[in-house]
Amino acid sequence: MAHAASQDHHDDHHDKPTGLRRWVMSTNHKDIGTLYLVFALIMFFIGGAFAMGIRAELFEPGMQLMQPYFFNELTTMHALVMIFGAIMPAFVGLANWMVPMMIGAPDMALPRMNNLSFWLLPFAFTLLLSTFFLPGGAPAAGWTMYPPLVLQGGDGVAFLIFFVHLSGISSIMGAINIIATILNMRAPGMDLLKMPIFVWTWLITAFLLIAVMPVLAGAVTMLLTDKYFGTSFFNAAGGGDPVLYQHIFWFFGHPEVYIMILPAFGIISEVIPTFSRKPLFGYKAMVYATASIAFLSFIVWAHHMFTVGMPLGGELFFMYATMVIAVPTGVKVFNWVTTMWKGSLTFETPMLFAVAFVILFTIGGFSGVMLALAPADFQYQDSYFVVAHFHYVLVTGAAFAIMAGVYYWLPKWTGRMYSETLGKWHFWLSVISVNVLFFPQHFLGLAGMPRRIPDYNVAFASFNMISSIGGFVFGASQLVFVAVIVHSVFFAKKKAADRVWEGARGLEWTLPSPPPFHSFTTPPVIDDSQLAHGDVSH
Repeated sequence: MAHAASQDHHDDHHDKPTGLRRWVMSTNHKDIGTLYLVFALIMFFIGGAFAMGIRAELFEPGMQLMQPYFFNELTTMHALVMIFGAIMPAFVGLANWMVPMMIGAPDMALPRMNNLSFWLLPFAFTLLLSTFFLPGGAPAAGWTMYPPLVLQGGDGVAFLIFFVHLSGISSIMGAINIIATILNMRAPGMDLLKMPIFVWTWLITAFLLIAVMPVLAGAVTMLLTDKYFGTSFFNAAGGGDPVLYQHIFWFFGHPEVYIMILPAFGIISEVIPTFSRKPLFGYKAMVYATASIAFLSFIVWAHHMFTVGMPLGGELFFMYATMVIAVPTGVKVFNWVTTMWKGSLTFETPMLFAVAFVILFTIGGFSGVMLALAPADFQYQDSYFVVAHFHYVLVTGAAFAIMAGVYYWLPKWTGRMYSETLGKWHFWLSVISVNVLFFPQHFLGLAGMPRRIPDYNVAFASFNMISSIGGFVFGASQLVFVAVIVHSVFFAKKKAADRVWEGARGLEWTLPSPPPFHSFTTPPVIDDSQLAHGDVSH
């Protein structure tokens, strides 16, 4: 026994693994969070490179650079890489870093599973990206993988489906880990309704992930058997129905949209109060709004399918349900604005991204309400208006929130201040170019330009050129983001203060004058001299 005890004691003090072993075998939530964030950044640039190819082809009418099929491969891969490779892993990375610290936990509940959920991702994306080099090429049916189009692809389809399974397993394990951590490992006194909003949004998002990832797995498995095993789930010739696939896919796909925006709401709800120097307005309302959005996200899926020929009653139901989900989202926007109202605002880089998020995400929300109107949607369907809508939600929404979160927490992670000048350059270049990129697409869509096409009528030429220029500048601006991170991690000299955003820049701000003495609920402090003189008239 004594020998075993001394052996345990020796193991406890064994040197921490360093170099490659530290990262490959890590069970530390901060290291795994860093792995997720670095992976997401790499995928952001790979997905961005595909987008650059798309915008280069659309720079002017006619076929310039690629065959139509390759163009559709790019649109498909751009979406899959950005959604499953950039946005979602970035949010999981932020959760890994911040959730244990925010609830006072020593680490995640299931550290080894945490390691596994990360390491599935590089293999999943190797599978996905390798489809470019397979006979028949990469799938070119859009990220939705609709049959019968997706079944025309070569063997890349099997790789695509295996990719979905692997990244889905990763997501489910990550979600289980987050739920287990939040429900079991909060510090004493950390009640659920005392948790930071970021923790709340991730708790709710994790339940969404567990609910919908298996649905997607089922849909793609049926695709697999349709292609390779002679079933006819989605094949009309064998008695199946391609629209069935759309129902199953969007039952996953719509909650997935909220999986990509709820953690963003959490980040913004942390950043805005800090730089407003005020508590978040309506904390409980924010929690209930998040839960309402998650619940309603399950009953709006067919608003993606208004044009498939569903009965009028179905269209009405999904139209009204979609209008309702705009209400809790509106509550959040008003709460953020009210938090800023009469605050002592300063505009460091995280706050700039947060304010841009509130304004631009709201534009995406308004165009979403337009798309929710079934009769109008017959005009908007599959046009560039839809592309503009979801990019306002996902780029100026989810991606900007991730950037705000990285700037906000980076000093805590590295112990050093990033360059505020570079950060502001990154912000202004991004916010101007992203609007030049996506705003004209609203007009293109309303004028009738369909999405996912490599060639178009000359009438659309000027807006496409403007959009492409915005795209190239936006893509290049993200190199500044990398420069900020590299500088902060390796070269920054200035140490971050303990309370980073209070005076780290030598900023001066005046807090509002305190309320009259008697309005405090706590009793006044009486010093000994007052007691000695009997002067306790207060």
